[in-house]
Amino acid sequence: MRHLFIALLIFVLPSATMAFDSKARALLVVDYDTGVVLLEKNADTPLPPASMSKLMTLYMVFEALKEGRLGLTSTFPVSTKAWQMGGSKMFLKEGDSVSIEDLLRGIIIQSGNDACVVIAEGLAGSENEFANRMTKRARQLGMENSVFANSTGWPHPDHRMSARDLVFLAGTIIREFPEYYPYFAEESFAWEGIVQENRNPLLAMNVGADGLKTGHTEEAGYGLVGSAIQDGRRIVFMLSGLSTARERALESDRLVSWAFREFSKEVLYEKDAVVSTAEVWLGDATEVDLVVGEDLEVLIPYTTRDELKAEVHYKGPIEAPIEKGDAVATLIVSVPGVSNKSIPLLAGSSVGAGGFLGRFVASAQILGQKVMDAAASARQ
Repeated sequence: MRHLFIALLIFVLPSATMAFDSKARALLVVDYDTGVVLLEKNADTPLPPASMSKLMTLYMVFEALKEGRLGLTSTFPVSTKAWQMGGSKMFLKEGDSVSIEDLLRGIIIQSGNDACVVIAEGLAGSENEFANRMTKRARQLGMENSVFANSTGWPHPDHRMSARDLVFLAGTIIREFPEYYPYFAEESFAWEGIVQENRNPLLAMNVGADGLKTGHTEEAGYGLVGSAIQDGRRIVFMLSGLSTARERALESDRLVSWAFREFSKEVLYEKDAVVSTAEVWLGDATEVDLVVGEDLEVLIPYTTRDELKAEVHYKGPIEAPIEKGDAVATLIVSVPGVSNKSIPLLAGSSVGAGGFLGRFVASAQILGQKVMDAAASARQ
């Protein structure tokens, strides 16, 4: 009979339950490489994203470029609707044809609403149809709390995104489109002699910031989806609902400094290290080593010392035959103050099926155990 086996491993490492008070209405901070959530507040609440939702418009363009449906030198015409757009603008002229690369810079650096409408109409024929495609693609990507009514983030009662969806989208852009991500770090862009500065305040603060997008409307307040990298470690974050641009800049700077200062990355196990062993049933060996398939790194809060726990879970004894590298168990790492991490454990060696005599003895032992259990139950 197979049962769930749990082996508890204890590590004494720095850890803590973190406290960070923020004026933001919603926020989320994620370690990019491990996916560990460092801090969250109202992260799954759909809120007006303002221009931060332009990241979804950009994602649709990047995907079209990657699939070869567009090129950076392809052009789209500027319609009357695009030319008439209010708010932040690239200052496009009606009737002009503008390259995709210039439109990208106009959206990323200048937050051009006019450029977004040009993209929407060029890719889908109309902005309404483009918004429908944005919502559909967001669902396919797993963004359950995002609905798009336009390409710009212009105020609309149905236009909503959550902090978690925005951080996920930002991380996806960084990972899937590295050739276009450098646009987000450009500090200014000129179109028709009009120079506009990148609205991301962190780019000038020497904190390792290299993206992504700000947003502001009266309803949404001031927000930022950002990313920064220090000593090879990247974080992605979002905060929104702040009262002024200055408050957004200060709060973003404080959040980035906190995320890098209060956590360190520790290697618990190197690749192929033996974590534990598991019992084997009907094999030519009675147990098998459980190993990690790659270096296991975890984020540990600096501020206090507490116990980091790692539990090995597997249903066993594990029936032979077993091939080296088979995923046969799971390691659950728990760190106070950060989300748990689940890692597959692999068989460190192959275990063949046992001979006839060994299997006969094992079967007899199981049958005997069942008889004893039944007898004990009958006596109760």
